[in-house]
Amino acid sequence: MRTAFKHWNTSLLPDDGCNTRSEVLLEEAVEQPEIAAPGCKLTGGKWFSPYDDTWVTAASGLDVDHLVPLAESWDSGASAWTAKRREAYANDQDTPTSLIAVTAKSNRAKADKDPAEWLPPAATYHCAYVTGWVETKLRWDLAADDREREALLGLAEDCPGATVSYETAP
Repeated sequence: MRTAFKHWNTSLLPDDGCNTRSEVLLEEAVEQPEIAAPGCKLTGGKWFSPYDDTWVTAASGLDVDHLVPLAESWDSGASAWTAKRREAYANDQDTPTSLIAVTAKSNRAKADKDPAEWLPPAATYHCAYVTGWVETKLRWDLAADDREREALLGLAEDCPGATVSYETAP
């Protein structure tokens, strides 16, 4: 199923030699890494992984997470999309909530789980995570199952100041 989503394409800036993953890492770097050509190899730099409140100083220690995992999106409606739309979803850099750089450890712990099954270890990030989840689901017109919806509503009660804001994906 993951292969149904062409990801890490040439991204928003096709002439820079970086793929979507690298561009997300560049965008989210707290201290900018050096870029080596060809292939946009990143060296140095510093990132903050909000899932687990961890500082990372090597791009290789990071995964770029699809906030709403590809498998979850597939089960929520993406299975009916064209290959082009799935590629757009998998490489969505037009909103800060779709893709996020996090530690490989936290991303792999999350896997394809929804908020009923997994939340970031950093409780301080729960509201931002849930808000981003809902924004992504709404942006891409993806469904939520009953357990997921119940979990999101329960989590939203703990986030009284949170605002969901999104633009519908093209």
